[in-house]
Amino acid sequence: MVTKDIIVLVAIVVYMLMMVVMGFAVSNKNKTASDYYLGGRKLGPFVTAMSAEASDMSGWLLMGLPAVALMGGLAEAAWTAIGLAIGTYLNWLLVARRLRVYSEKLGAYTLPEFFNKRFGGNSKVLTTVAALFIIVFFIPYSASGFAACGKLFNTLFGIDYFMAMIISATVIVIYCTLGGFFAASTTDFVQSIIMTVALLVVLGFGEGAVHGFSNVFNNVKSLDGYLDLFKGFDVASMKTGSYGALPVASTLAWGLGYFGMPHILLRFMAIENQEKLKLSRRVASVWVVISMGVAILIGVVGYSLMKANIVPAYANATDAETIIVDISKVISKFGYIPSFVAGIILAGILASTMSTADSQLLASASSVSENILKEAIGLKLSAKASMILARVSVIALSIVAMVLARDPASSVFRIVSFAWGGFGAAFGPVVICSLFWKRANKYGAIAGLLTGGLMVFVWKFVVRVKFAGTILDIYELLPAFLLGLLVIVVVSLLTKAPEKEITDTFEDMKKA
Repeated sequence: MVTKDIIVLVAIVVYMLMMVVMGFAVSNKNKTASDYYLGGRKLGPFVTAMSAEASDMSGWLLMGLPAVALMGGLAEAAWTAIGLAIGTYLNWLLVARRLRVYSEKLGAYTLPEFFNKRFGGNSKVLTTVAALFIIVFFIPYSASGFAACGKLFNTLFGIDYFMAMIISATVIVIYCTLGGFFAASTTDFVQSIIMTVALLVVLGFGEGAVHGFSNVFNNVKSLDGYLDLFKGFDVASMKTGSYGALPVASTLAWGLGYFGMPHILLRFMAIENQEKLKLSRRVASVWVVISMGVAILIGVVGYSLMKANIVPAYANATDAETIIVDISKVISKFGYIPSFVAGIILAGILASTMSTADSQLLASASSVSENILKEAIGLKLSAKASMILARVSVIALSIVAMVLARDPASSVFRIVSFAWGGFGAAFGPVVICSLFWKRANKYGAIAGLLTGGLMVFVWKFVVRVKFAGTILDIYELLPAFLLGLLVIVVVSLLTKAPEKEITDTFEDMKKA
């Protein structure tokens, strides 16, 4: 390993150590399970906003999105970003305040617990189903994050993939286990800043390396459909595509996922003051638009870099997910200071991955310890025992995710896409109905959870396979979400109305 590589590695190690130190620093703030899983509802508006968006974007922002734009043009990448931007804003505008008020009124600090108390407080089935879906979708999601870290170190330094993955995952587990939600949120805030710096530096270098944006756009203008939002272009086959109304609607449906993301919804529940959510909404919305715009632009610049042989010629979008890694390698060749800058860029990729993995681990652990073991099974524990169980749950689920992450040959974009669809379809309709429809009951909620969550599997692995290339070959989130919403309405209307105590609490929440 040459000196420049050592400098890059030092920058990354310093960043990882900083995350561990932050975990130690806030570990004494966790006195109860509520503190551990929700930070005692003490998050400030900026930490709430940036930790929510950093945990949301994950490695997808710095790996998946630029790759999609690079290899497929603007169509899919841009419509995905537009859907996510709209979804982000509407989630903060419509859901954040109501969920914050309602969850505090009910004394709920996990999403399954909120569902249970909102719909009657005595449904172990509802709690268990919600918790199981969180575990099912979050563990592979976390595993993809661990795998991304392993691939990063393996690609850069030739370090054994499995060993690199284990070390990266261990760092996440340490600060998560020690500091809980507050540590995850605080580190996510720092990580969002590092991600932003990484995106801007990479864009600036890439634009400079091909001598300006005029050359960038001249290069892609020759590709018919590359810059067309209704065509698209497959760089691998050099063929123009077609992106009509149905694919656009399907891609925009990514925005629906926000209404069901447990790690984002928990930030709404954790802010110290609901009146500060307006500031958080503005900060989050602006950052999301800018960061996704820069990520897509990096992909467009990437085509010119590939054409100029500055980065490798990628065969497909999965291979192209290393575009920012490859750019950082080029930057590191220019001297010691650029090597340190390259280290910061690579730390940004780690940040994007770690900021999601830590939140997912906590959400999954809370489902195991609080919702399944304590609520559904009825395990009685003291405050101290609950804290021990919480930390053990994080470690146990991390080990499962590490086992799943043994195979590095997986696409960040595809895994995130499926897990995103799963959460959006399973939880999104239930969240919306729980906050905006007084007549919704626990039977409708259970049916909606099962329908939305299971339909994602059915549509992804049965319908889309059998009807590939037809009108039914659309992103599974859209049909699963709509069907889940329909089932909640129908089942709620066909079964017993909620008790007066539940509807009175709902009305009180609306007035708060």
